[in-house]
Amino acid sequence: MTTKELKYGSFIIIVILLAYIIPYTLLTNVAAWYGSFLFWSLLALVIIVINYFLTRDWGE
Repeated sequence: MTTKELKYGSFIIIVILLAYIIPYTLLTNVAAWYGSFLFWSLLALVIIVINYFLTRDWGE
């Protein structure tokens, strides 16, 4: 593994952990379902962008 892969991989793990921790801690008082849904949607976009940057040089 290169340092780039390690950096992006660890960032993905952090984002996944945040996807579990934040809705059950900081968003517990949000009564509407769309509070967590919006957060998870934004995190999904972050993961997609990270995966793009991680895999864009694989063909070379």
